[in-house]
Amino acid sequence: LQITNTGSTTVNGWTLVHSLPAGQQVTSAWNATVSQSGSTLTARNVGHNATIAPGGTASFGYQGTLSGAYAAPTSFTLNGVTCTRS
Repeated sequence: LQITNTGSTTVNGWTLVHSLPAGQQVTSAWNATVSQSGSTLTARNVGHNATIAPGGTASFGYQGTLSGAYAAPTSFTLNGVTCTRS
């Protein structure tokens, strides 16, 4: 996943939250500290990608298991603010 700062101020530390499809479990992650509670995934920055300048990006990924059909996440929040998927 890639987070793009479309604002005019620097993001200093980030937390991205989104829902996973039913039956998906995260097994590992990179470039973020990832936790899961039920179907809610929470990803937090790690030291080297905590700051995102205006127009800049931060990327992370995760692997998981899935039973059933995959559905891409549709809603995200970044630091508590709803953001769009592109």
